[in-house]
Amino acid sequence: MQPTVYRIIVRGRLTDRLGSAFEGMALGPANGNTALVGELRDQSHLFGVLDTVRALGLELISAAPDPPGGPAPAPPSATTSVTKEPPA
Repeated sequence: MQPTVYRIIVRGRLTDRLGSAFEGMALGPANGNTALVGELRDQSHLFGVLDTVRALGLELISAAPDPPGGPAPAPPSATTSVTKEPPA
């Protein structure tokens, strides 16, 4: 099976420290939230990332494969520094 690029959106803005839990995923802003974008090997890998979202107490907004021909994910070393907003 070939890896698929996924875009996972979580509520709020994550710090680099929280983002480091998502090894291999690029973090970026997404309308006041955080987008995690990266190649996932298979369904088991996807479930592992979603389990990390849950374990960190983050609110999942969406998780979907990026359409073919869409923008390539930034390399993990080029992640955007964002901060987590306090709950409203």
